[in-house]
Amino acid sequence: MFETGLLKDRRILVTGGGSGLGAAMGRRFLTLGAELVICGRKLDRLEATASEMREQTGGKVTTVACDIREGAAVDSMMDQIWRQAPLDILVNNAAATFIAQSEHLSFRAADAILAPTLHGAMYCTLAAGKRWIESGHGGVVLSILSTSTITGRAFTVPSAMAKSAVLAMTKSLAVEWGPKGIRTVAIAPGPFPTAGASGQLRPEGRDQGWTARNPLGRTGEHSELADLASFLVSDRAGYINGEMVVIDGGAHLRSSGAEDLLGWTEAQWAAQRTARSRT
Repeated sequence: MFETGLLKDRRILVTGGGSGLGAAMGRRFLTLGAELVICGRKLDRLEATASEMREQTGGKVTTVACDIREGAAVDSMMDQIWRQAPLDILVNNAAATFIAQSEHLSFRAADAILAPTLHGAMYCTLAAGKRWIESGHGGVVLSILSTSTITGRAFTVPSAMAKSAVLAMTKSLAVEWGPKGIRTVAIAPGPFPTAGASGQLRPEGRDQGWTARNPLGRTGEHSELADLASFLVSDRAGYINGEMVVIDGGAHLRSSGAEDLLGWTEAQWAAQRTARSRT
């Protein structure tokens, strides 16, 4: 399935592609022959990652600084990308989240999660889709969601809401855009530790026995997610449309992933709010 050239001549944009799972997917796409564009807010991080990717894979990587929370910035980014060549694939990977008691969330804090996770994914999808449809160019949109779209998840309510909305977008556009040659698909990863996510979701003091509670007794490997993403955006998955694939070792069948937080004391939550305000 993963023969050399599986993604040859495919031009792929990965939002939040400078680190974590976005970078892992990007590297895999490059090894399969794709041309990669990565975007994020911090150009220096993007350039450092792009340099590593080029050295590791010999592939072509372009960087674009963009705050996807701003629709005008997304439109400008897409114009810049299209001036070189059309995209073939969009990966909505950028997102934000942190644990918090919902009654303590300020409007600003909620918007800090909704803006990149929901609005950013929607802006990027609409901007790419508009250009594909106007030119008669087919495309694929892959959105990275979470199993909170199935179970809900306490203490990360804005994220669960945003991811569920993007799943609704995925299903809706599969019907609307499918006849135009555009597929929309999604992945719901379970625990795939990254430095950024672990710091926000697994702070000091939180129960760390979550791997033992996974039916497979482990967390996911970044390569496993990258392989699944590569398959879903390839022509090999050309008849998959509007679906979300779960890759979590079966963890969501046991727990939403937030039950340990129900036992936290007010002192623990206060310490978490203080730590978050310092970042």
